[in-house]
Amino acid sequence: MDALLPNVRPKESRKAPLERFLLTLRSHLLALPSIRSQNPIAAARALSKNGVSVPFALPNPTQETKWTVSFEPPSDLNVVGSWANQINVKKKDGGHFGVDLTVEMPSSMFQEKDYLNARYFHKRSYYLAVIARSISTSLQVDTFYAAALGDPRLTVLVLRPRRGSEHDFFNSHAEVRIIPVLPPSHPIPLNRLSPSNSNVRNQSQSQLLPTSSPSPTPIYNTALLLSTFPKLSLLSTNALVRSSPAFSDAHALLRIWANQRGYGEGSMCVHGFEGKGAWWAAVLGLIINGEDPAVGRTGKAGARRPIGKGLSSYQLFRASLDFLAKRDFGNDPAFVKSANRHMFPPDEYASKHCAVFVDATSTLNLLADVPLTSLDMLRYDAQQTLEQLIDSISTDDIFTDIFLKDQTHLSKRCDAIIRVDLLRVSKYGSAVDLMEYGTPDNALLSAVSKVLRCGLGDRVQAIAIFHPSSNVRSISEISGPRIAAVHIGLVYDSENALRLVDHGPPASEPETENTKEFRQLWGDKAELRRFKDGRIIESVVWEVNTSDERAHIPASIVRHLLHLHFGIPAADIQTIQTPFDAKLRIRDDVSRLHQTSGSFGGFKAALSAFDGVVRNLKALDDKLPLSLLNVSAVSEHLRYTSPFSPFPIPLSSSLALPTPLRYLAQIPIILEFEKSSKWPDDICAIQNIKLAFFETIATALMASTPGLRASVYIGDPRGLGVQDHVSLEILTAEGWAFSARIWHDREATVLERLIASPKTQPLFLAPSSCPITKYQREARHALDVYTRRLIHAPRHHRAVSDLSHRYAAYPGTVRLVKRWIASHWLLGIHITEEVVEIICARPFVGTNTMLPGMAVSVPRSKERGFALVLEFLKEWKPEDPLFVPMYEDNGSFTKPSVVAVSSKSGVWTVSTSQDKSGRMWTSCGPDAVAAHRLRALAEEACKILQAADADPYGVKRLFSHATDDYDILIELNPAVLPRYHHNVDADPAVWSKDRLGHATDGEAMSLPGFDPARMLFDDLEAMYSDTLKFFFDIYGGHRIGAIWLPSVSGGHSFRTLGGFSSIPAPKEEKKKGKAKGNVVLNQKSVLDEIERLGTGLIQKIVLRGQS
Repeated sequence: MDALLPNVRPKESRKAPLERFLLTLRSHLLALPSIRSQNPIAAARALSKNGVSVPFALPNPTQETKWTVSFEPPSDLNVVGSWANQINVKKKDGGHFGVDLTVEMPSSMFQEKDYLNARYFHKRSYYLAVIARSISTSLQVDTFYAAALGDPRLTVLVLRPRRGSEHDFFNSHAEVRIIPVLPPSHPIPLNRLSPSNSNVRNQSQSQLLPTSSPSPTPIYNTALLLSTFPKLSLLSTNALVRSSPAFSDAHALLRIWANQRGYGEGSMCVHGFEGKGAWWAAVLGLIINGEDPAVGRTGKAGARRPIGKGLSSYQLFRASLDFLAKRDFGNDPAFVKSANRHMFPPDEYASKHCAVFVDATSTLNLLADVPLTSLDMLRYDAQQTLEQLIDSISTDDIFTDIFLKDQTHLSKRCDAIIRVDLLRVSKYGSAVDLMEYGTPDNALLSAVSKVLRCGLGDRVQAIAIFHPSSNVRSISEISGPRIAAVHIGLVYDSENALRLVDHGPPASEPETENTKEFRQLWGDKAELRRFKDGRIIESVVWEVNTSDERAHIPASIVRHLLHLHFGIPAADIQTIQTPFDAKLRIRDDVSRLHQTSGSFGGFKAALSAFDGVVRNLKALDDKLPLSLLNVSAVSEHLRYTSPFSPFPIPLSSSLALPTPLRYLAQIPIILEFEKSSKWPDDICAIQNIKLAFFETIATALMASTPGLRASVYIGDPRGLGVQDHVSLEILTAEGWAFSARIWHDREATVLERLIASPKTQPLFLAPSSCPITKYQREARHALDVYTRRLIHAPRHHRAVSDLSHRYAAYPGTVRLVKRWIASHWLLGIHITEEVVEIICARPFVGTNTMLPGMAVSVPRSKERGFALVLEFLKEWKPEDPLFVPMYEDNGSFTKPSVVAVSSKSGVWTVSTSQDKSGRMWTSCGPDAVAAHRLRALAEEACKILQAADADPYGVKRLFSHATDDYDILIELNPAVLPRYHHNVDADPAVWSKDRLGHATDGEAMSLPGFDPARMLFDDLEAMYSDTLKFFFDIYGGHRIGAIWLPSVSGGHSFRTLGGFSSIPAPKEEKKKGKAKGNVVLNQKSVLDEIERLGTGLIQKIVLRGQS
């Protein structure tokens, strides 16, 4: 913090030119000539001849207006705000420091009735325009208009320096903001500006009012009260600065925190907080001085007591977050302790304003025009930050997250992001609403906020409307540009977000007011329904057919309400969910072909099939020598984390499916039998016993279960018989394929004995001259496989299954991340599926404490979880160890010390409480090349996601893989690849009947797990691992990329078993000095061998670069 704070404040050494300019400006303004009274339209016409517009507020004055405007030199000028109190903080994105200069307009210019119909604002606008004309023609500075939220009633004049001019204060990084204000002796009665008064009542607008009695105009009145506020706020804040030594630093921390989250100015800001700088100081004032005890609170607790003036800046900052995280300003008004009684009765604020926070000066409600949705988002952000402070044990990491990171990226902040184009809005509010809120945009967004908050209700924790803050404009422009589009961010409530029915009031005769309001809110969606318990109530039912459609219910509600109440076409309301869903779903035409052939898949169907297999196996106890104790699932298809939902392929359906649609995934399972002393102690004999077991099980299963097919599969027969290479393949009548292995607990003991005691090996396999024999190496490899496959895989499966049920968005997050990594040719080749599942658990379970499912920071949608994982991968250094508490229960625990251990084949250390070494799923990858490639891809993906906030269809670029970096590109024939329909850019013409026709009976045999592209890849990897590094998309990829390893480039000395195909170095290269050795890599021979090896699969090989 000590290093941060000086960098966000103005430099004292650079203030001198600015102070000189302020003195010059003061002299200039006090010397301005008077302008006689005249009609506002005539006055504006005169200024327009000089290229200066008058930013009149609604309702605009007319030629028939009876009152006049004039100009007199200011009665006083003061530097106010944060600059005067020396608590100024640098704006986000390098914005200028604001130097607020109030210009008191003489009281002689005003009349008592100027509070009506924006007369005061019209006079203020003209006064500001006259100053703008004078400065633009007399001083060497650039002049602009600026208005918070685009509201012309809040227009100020912005002065920026010109480089090299007489008044150059560019190095101060500041801009001067001239703010016309009322003098203390103004004639406007303040009691007419109470929240319950209506001050927009002219004859021309009365016909548009919905009732004969005028509606209160609390926001209009607050805008007028702002002209009396700057000097009072200056004095109040100055008292806090003097009384609390840590106030300035705490204020800076709070403003930095708020700016990083869009509560201010920037390209993606929370609606309502622009121009609310004084509010943050007022919040700290409430923390230090407490609430007014004379004002009764409606909440459960009493008035907040003073926290003290001697606390540190961090303590004040954290206390402020605690206040923001717990306070519901809509139901619990806040009144800062004031030296004098409040100007208006507290009940009047609460009844006319949605949210109430009255400052210590008792002048105005600082949250008058801030919608409740924005305050809900503020409360959510404060809660999330407090959770981070509790969860994190690393001060540096949490400091970066809270104060230095830009948190305005919506994809990692909100569970759903909806972009709404406002150019075709057809239903705006009434004329009185436009005058109350100042602009059509503000009136529209306020109405949108109220409707969505009412419609979504407890489905969401927070709703926020994001849009760019208003920019400065030329003084020749009357108003700034309209808001073209906004983003609506939703933070889901995990319990209620996706419910199918919204219940309203019960049916009654006659209709109650609640019934009318419910039907008015939902339109034709509202209907009477009778439920099983006999109730007949107004309801809204959301019809869905798939889990993907159910995940879109909140977005569908937003789309329905915006179209119904504001006439926004459905095409102008977009969400990024749809493009993501398409990447996790097989094409509709493929799905129809499967369903036509009688195949109905899905995770629940796969689990049902697994349960059926377990029952069938348990029923064989009397036919087996040992009883079956347990069947453990170890497949991503049975824990909801495979990118694609599993689909069965019945034997009878194979004829109907073209080759590119025939892939049938195998689902591995583990069989555990009761313990027995009859198992042999010889590792080769154990494998043979397993083989006999499988023969017996296969025979008994086929005899007892009609339509089921079982066969014993023997893997690679090479080796010494140590490896567990025997499995039982089960194909059910419905078309589900399972691959079973047997776990024997003494197998590990036998392997460890072989590794430790080479004397137990046969003599011909254990020569005394070899310290580590081939037998030992194979035993060590077999032990690693045993531990990973039979010990850790079931544990991992149970942990991931538990997470999938505890956190609804976790499975979808894993599926998206797997699909993304696979689309960039890394998953399953360089990065295991299991380590991806562990990394994806991090946003859900935290890093230091196991977060409960209701924790604020836990993502509730797969899209947000995906964005958070990408953000982590972008910043995670491969050499840093990672611990993920995915096996723990809720609550704190002792985090084990993890030491990063990397090797040539694997540089990640990802540990859990069950794998403290962190090498179980990373020992074989990723290596340094793959790890750094993934980090670079994640960095680029984060940029694409940020851009997708503005263009949801840009999401497709996330899964597009560039091939320019590969030296070799092997293109396969997609027509013979059974998994091609999973391809990111699959071409449906490949499996069309016109091109392929029907399969023959011989081809119709179902081959579970048969993937020739992956088999070719594995062969290439085994043969050329010393020459090339290969990359491949395991989900239907039809191209294999490869790069030459640096170790084979250039010349080498000839030796036998050199590890790569070589030829004598050309004489020309030797003469040029390019080949220092006797031999060089024989690239042509390698490529020819690869082409021969892939005959029937490889279409062509493209050589993109020369080594």
